[in-house]
Amino acid sequence: MQLSTNVTYYYNNIQTPIGELYLIATATHLIAVLWKEEWEGKNPSWMIIKDQHHPLLQETANQLKSYFQQQRTTFDLPIQLLGTTFQNKVWQALQKIPYGKKSSYKGIASSIGSPNASRAVGAANGQNSIPIIIPCHRIIGVSNRLIGYSGGLERKAFFLNLEKSIKEPYLFG
Repeated sequence: MQLSTNVTYYYNNIQTPIGELYLIATATHLIAVLWKEEWEGKNPSWMIIKDQHHPLLQETANQLKSYFQQQRTTFDLPIQLLGTTFQNKVWQALQKIPYGKKSSYKGIASSIGSPNASRAVGAANGQNSIPIIIPCHRIIGVSNRLIGYSGGLERKAFFLNLEKSIKEPYLFG
């Protein structure tokens, strides 16, 4: 995620059932949702201001709360995708995976017209800066194997169980 030094960014942190999240936005668009450990691992060099009253950050927090309470299955937030053309295609395809469903790297690669780009799709999936809202957790491996997730596989399993994507147990690794 490449941020501009000419833009002011705002953040707020929220508590969720699976840990603390940091929400980052411009004046008009959500640009990132980071796990606490990701936030602490970054040393922002851009202008970033804590703002508990930023309307978009408040709306994001409200929609996430509804999602965790199983009262929301989609998000309606203005987001800004900060990536390459290929990454943006992958992230847009991820947003089309319905709540409670799952896909694979190969499935996403095929859906964007690059059927041999499974590895590149996996790399783009791993660079998703707006997890949960852009549901990269809905990507699983063959035989229900949980693979790669920025928040860890336990959180990925939490999301899939919350959405009831798979009725049987998940296999890690």
